Amino acid sequence: MVKVSISALLALFLCAPVLAETPAKEVAPTGTLRVAIGVGPAASAFYCTKDSKTGKPRGVAVDLGAELGRLLHVPVEYVEYPSSGAITEAAEKDGWDVAFMPVDQERAKSVDFGPAYYIFESTYLVPAGSAIKTLDDVNKPGVRVVGVANTTTGRAAASSLKFAQFTTFRSVPELMDELRAGRADAVALSRESLKNFSKRFPGSRILPGGFWRTGVAVAVPKGRNERLNYVTNFLENAKVTGSVRRALDGAGLYEAAVAPAGAKRN
Repeated sequence: MVKVSISALLALFLCAPVLAETPAKEVAPTGTLRVAIGVGPAASAFYCTKDSKTGKPRGVAVDLGAELGRLLHVPVEYVEYPSSGAITEAAEKDGWDVAFMPVDQERAKSVDFGPAYYIFESTYLVPAGSAIKTLDDVNKPGVRVVGVANTTTGRAAASSLKFAQFTTFRSVPELMDELRAGRADAVALSRESLKNFSKRFPGSRILPGGFWRTGVAVAVPKGRNERLNYVTNFLENAKVTGSVRRALDGAGLYEAAVAPAGAKRN
């Protein structure tokens, strides 16, 4: 059994941000906290997956959403989307209350971001036997690259690929279909997403280096300032208390480092 001194516990308490006294009706106006989650076939700091036995979603955003609901003393509903782009589109339609997703400037037109809990790098995966070895090899005429539409990785790939053919799809399963059918030479996703993605394609390789780097952060629809203040304090507190670490480990992301306090965006 690990023994923790009273002084150490006191230090942890003093360092933890104090949650703002925001009423639940501001964060969850319907009485239920609607947490937007991206659901895909492979877990990442953003993407959740479906439990094979229960069919229920599981992942980092699910765990963080559950903890936020407990603090607010309200039930939690997970609103599922195929990508972060789809979550962004739903923000202006009052489709959700809180989300946990990658940050970029285009997305910030529709949502307000709090602190990041993880900083990720985007790169490419190539299939077994590919002659592509580097990021520069991807950006050549005739190379077919696929990514998810309206995502920060997709926008960054489109901006950096001047010569390759870049095509977007609505979800990660569609990228798998393209690679499996031999219609793609490289897949653009976050590195941790690709680590799980690669297990479906024996012999595939993740390229060294990256073409984009940003944070996965808590977010609310644009203009909900009180809600943003509350979830900002919630997430910084979750870093200090170990809740973010436990959520990452629960998703199998043992090597993923928790973003430092105050981490915001790219």
